[in-house]
Amino acid sequence: MLAVTLPEFGDVDALTLANLPDPQPAAGEVVIQVAAAGVNRADLMQRQGLYPPPKGESEIPGLEVSGTISALGNGVDGWKVGDEVCAVLAGGGYAEQVAVPAGQVLPVPKGVSLIDAAGLPEVACTVWSNIVMTAHLKQGEVFLQHGGSSGIGTMAIQVAHALGATVAVTAGSQEKLDRCRELGAQVLINYKDDDFVEQIKKATDGRGADVVLDVIGAKYLERNVNSLAPDGRLVIIGLQGGTKAELNIGALLAKRGSVIATSLRGRDKADKARIVAAVREHVWPLIESGEVQPIIDRTMPLADVADAHRLLADSTHIGKVLLTI
Repeated sequence: MLAVTLPEFGDVDALTLANLPDPQPAAGEVVIQVAAAGVNRADLMQRQGLYPPPKGESEIPGLEVSGTISALGNGVDGWKVGDEVCAVLAGGGYAEQVAVPAGQVLPVPKGVSLIDAAGLPEVACTVWSNIVMTAHLKQGEVFLQHGGSSGIGTMAIQVAHALGATVAVTAGSQEKLDRCRELGAQVLINYKDDDFVEQIKKATDGRGADVVLDVIGAKYLERNVNSLAPDGRLVIIGLQGGTKAELNIGALLAKRGSVIATSLRGRDKADKARIVAAVREHVWPLIESGEVQPIIDRTMPLADVADAHRLLADSTHIGKVLLTI
């Protein structure tokens, strides 16, 4: 099969197309003939040697795919060869085929194309597991999403809006904020022009946000804590702004606040299967009803993987970037 490999870490030139042996399904796995793969910031970090796959997992980048099941391992129930599916992976997505535990596989939602479905698994699992299963966002609460126009952001806006939350977002241009508004965001903050702490306090009569989903990390830690409402929950899922910062525990205590850091890739298979099952139960009906939709910026052929990584690094996209296989 054709796949993207990383003979060495570095710039986009490190991404190399190679022919590799076809994967064989282990017990409990299916093999997917890949139609498309999502491109995520985690892939950029892996390319630079900053985010290795969990031990024993594929060294091929790519954390989500869509395609057609081509083979079943022993003990797989509920799936058959020919099923159109999408899946969340620990790695291996930038390839013509990938083997994945059956518990991490989802059907392509009704009304979504096979290609566009590749933009759903990683963001849907990340958003639902963090804002609902971890932070317990509820109807009537205020939700702040940093990077509202990203793949994670566009999914989080829609899910939080569907849950009945007031949605606030940060983004770096009016074009991005306008798109966030179309998806359900009500409080729009250009982080280049305004202090998001001041803006979220202004929008909530000084109270702040009940849940903050942050992809920036250290750079935003102090301001995220300051933006929390009483009993607020800050969930950190990204490190674009660094890994180390000072935490004012007094400010956190005063708010009875929580700071939680999570990742999806390193969870064990049982935990991932639990999240996937929850997404299928709660998010898939929202997608099939049209209340939530995959937001795809563009699709690019696998051979243009370097350009796809450049696009993500430049942050000029809105929603997901997909590689077609």
